[in-house]
Amino acid sequence: MTDHAMTAPGEGAVRSIAMLTSGAATLANFRGPLIREFVSRGITVYALAPDHDADTRAAMEQLGAIPVDVSLERTGMHPLRDLRDMFGLVRTFRRLKPDAVFGYFIKPVTYGTIAARLAGVQRRFAMVAGLGYVFTPGAGPDTLKRRVLRGVASSLYWLAFRLCRVVFVQNEDDRSFFIDNGIAPAGRIELLAGSGVDFDRLSPAPAVTAPVTFLLMARLLREKGIAEFVEAARLLRADYPDARFVLLGGWDPNPGGFTLEEVRAWVDDGLIEWPGHQNDVRPIIAQSSVFVLPSYREGKPRSTQEAMAMARPIVTTDAPGCRDTVVEGYNGFLVPARDPVPLAQAMKRFLDQPELIEPMGAASRQLAEERFDVRRINAHMLRAMGITG
Repeated sequence: MTDHAMTAPGEGAVRSIAMLTSGAATLANFRGPLIREFVSRGITVYALAPDHDADTRAAMEQLGAIPVDVSLERTGMHPLRDLRDMFGLVRTFRRLKPDAVFGYFIKPVTYGTIAARLAGVQRRFAMVAGLGYVFTPGAGPDTLKRRVLRGVASSLYWLAFRLCRVVFVQNEDDRSFFIDNGIAPAGRIELLAGSGVDFDRLSPAPAVTAPVTFLLMARLLREKGIAEFVEAARLLRADYPDARFVLLGGWDPNPGGFTLEEVRAWVDDGLIEWPGHQNDVRPIIAQSSVFVLPSYREGKPRSTQEAMAMARPIVTTDAPGCRDTVVEGYNGFLVPARDPVPLAQAMKRFLDQPELIEPMGAASRQLAEERFDVRRINAHMLRAMGITG
């Protein structure tokens, strides 16, 4: 636990916390167990997001949290809009008077932390669950605009991290990146095993082996390795016409995203199936054989952890965050990023030897229990935040 996490003399216990995100759906999907843990300790949780709808409000109320609407763009750089949103957050924090603020995703971490400081919130925490588009090589052309975005994001992170007591990251590569580039003080970075999974909700399910079905769950972003997955499907389709290749995920406005027309063209060509976005991924995982994530870089991919919890072998890249989910030859295979040929070769092993699927899936479940138990991860977070008892 970092020294900065401890409660300062006279501060008292944390009785309320504002959790700020730029995507309301992630509050229940990614932070539900953490919210539940706060509420169980008698802490009032304000769930701040710019895109609450009836479903996300109901999910928050079911968890015991209070949904709060804010104005905040998820992507893009619009300085006047961002400044206006930041001062809107200042007013919201002054109205709610939380004892602590916890932000995740880039704008909640940067503008949210600065706003919390301006509003006088003393305990400020942040999570960076992956570096994202502007910092990921190969996620898109390195245009002048992208380089400017990278410089602005680095400067905002530099300021926000110095205003935070603890910044949580999910892999050693991200920790080293922030420290080695002078963006974050080493003493404020706390390394987590990931977001974690709830093993009460995600149970092993018998894998489909006829036909062998490969599943990729991700937003439709280039950096997720979607083009490589589609090309691997193209390479395998001729010799394995019965194999299924399923892409699960919704369109994303990120500059590194694919258009819906591109995705539909892959479907029309018979390369992949695309059921779109699903709120509950369990039925889709249950209908799969092997989980594939050819991502260029991750924090610690939640989708892979979910697939592991449901006893699926993993094919993923030897890239930051991704490599932490596979023990080579035990629960899956690691391949180089940005190259569909070795990806197809790794997938082909399961087509040629479907008897590998069940034992490797069982190994995934065991590895997930050892590494990604959300209860242990949340306990780690609360200790680092100085929330005990």
